[in-house]
Amino acid sequence: MIFTSFEFIAFFLIVLIGYYLIFPNLRWIWLLAASFYFYTKASPHFLPYILSSVAVIYASSRMIGYLDSRKASYFQKNELTKDEKKAYNKHCTRNKKIFCATGIILNVGMLAFTKYFNFVGESVSAITGGTFTALDIIVPLGISFYTFQSTGYLIDVYRGMYEPQKNPMKYALFILFFPQIMQGPIGRYNDLAPQLFEPCKFDYDRLKSGLVRMLWGFFKKMVIADRAALLVNTVFDNWKPYSGAVIWTAVFLYAVQLYADFSGYMDIALGAGEALGIRLSENFRTPYFSKSTAEFWRRWHITLGTWFRDYLFYPIIRTKLFQKVAKSKKLPKFVKTNLPTIAGLAVVWLITGIWHGADWHYAAWGIYYGMIIIASSLLAPVYEKLTKLLRIKTDCFSYKLFQIVRTFLIVLVGYVLFRGNGLMAALKMIKSMFTVFNPWVFTDGTLLTLGLDAANWNVLILSMLILLAVSIANENGINVREKIARQNIILQWICYLAGIFAVLIFGIYGPGYDVSSFLYFNFRKIHWHISYYWNIHMRYCCPICCS
Repeated sequence: MIFTSFEFIAFFLIVLIGYYLIFPNLRWIWLLAASFYFYTKASPHFLPYILSSVAVIYASSRMIGYLDSRKASYFQKNELTKDEKKAYNKHCTRNKKIFCATGIILNVGMLAFTKYFNFVGESVSAITGGTFTALDIIVPLGISFYTFQSTGYLIDVYRGMYEPQKNPMKYALFILFFPQIMQGPIGRYNDLAPQLFEPCKFDYDRLKSGLVRMLWGFFKKMVIADRAALLVNTVFDNWKPYSGAVIWTAVFLYAVQLYADFSGYMDIALGAGEALGIRLSENFRTPYFSKSTAEFWRRWHITLGTWFRDYLFYPIIRTKLFQKVAKSKKLPKFVKTNLPTIAGLAVVWLITGIWHGADWHYAAWGIYYGMIIIASSLLAPVYEKLTKLLRIKTDCFSYKLFQIVRTFLIVLVGYVLFRGNGLMAALKMIKSMFTVFNPWVFTDGTLLTLGLDAANWNVLILSMLILLAVSIANENGINVREKIARQNIILQWICYLAGIFAVLIFGIYGPGYDVSSFLYFNFRKIHWHISYYWNIHMRYCCPICCS
């Protein structure tokens, strides 16, 4: 079931009404039933994978919790020497590590097999000259997200951050909660679980705020992202006839498309959660206003970045190997200080690239950002000395604007690696961007032949300006939803109805429109049937849009 389908809207309204009508202590059961229904509507074939993940992590966490409670009871009932306590504690820690490692291997192993088995087999056969027969593997919906969320939960239980959930159905709800199952955000148990299980009172203002955020997400997805995609797909799918100016335009619009698409999905997910009284983690913070690539990734897909930081980067730099490096008297200070960070960043960014898709251009994209962020970190003292030497004012608007534009250009080049149809095609596109530039395409009508006519260009430009204005307001700490909510009722509903009619009239519908095409679905190559959603969508969509 896709967020931009009428079926989802009907489903959500039923869930919302039922949630506030039933007894408060039964609401979590209602959410679990709704989440199971939501997930099985995609395909019943996905269920064995996610239920296996739930079972593996639940069992592993319970065993870790059992070992902790048994150790505490053993210490309480027996008078032990310091050495005996140390030996027993070591024994329990070893067993906890076994259960934790087993759970992680089985859980991540399902993700690795479904997403990367064919990719690895094809890559090895290409290198060795052998033959490989690809398997017809189903990639379950949202497997990357629920695998990371459940793995993080298990690691936190192992670290003793909280007790494992004893009720398997409540743990299943934590993983299956329908607004976040497909694209995140990646939730933390100690933040999300109490909200799922503890009933909240009905709040009209919170309900309205959540629904308005969902409307804003629909606007970004259907009016901006799907319209920009018409030109982006035309150019990226057949880029050779076009000059660098056209490719730059397509890459810029892809940046708009990707942000509007992914952040639009998050607005729908977080708005749905807010309407139910459940606060999900923010995943975007106006990333295109970032002044460095490192800052950009602290603002984009925030929950994924913090997951990699807490469960991969920090464990790497805290390994015994790098502890020895830091204490070594033979190595220079520069190496001892920077080697753990460089190694951690290199691993994190390689895995980040591969996580987005089983293809070499995704790996190249991860390496690209890893190299830039590592180089920026190492050269930071040089930049600081250079700005002082040249007497550059770093606190003025012009310098901050320069930093924002510089970062955005770096991001645009990265998007070519990310979106290109293969690594070689992406590299050739980048070469064309910087070597073949025909500025006349902006005035000779070429841009009107790439999937967007003049009317669609006008709608896209106006909607992008609205998005820019809201983003500037957010960057300056102004919450537009709250501003509108504080106005009189007439002005409020003028804004709300304008948003509703904008989506209905200017949303992209018609032949070829795929309501399942949120970009992050495609990155992980999820194959599933959408004809049912397409038929419902076309049966009920606004006649004006289909004319």
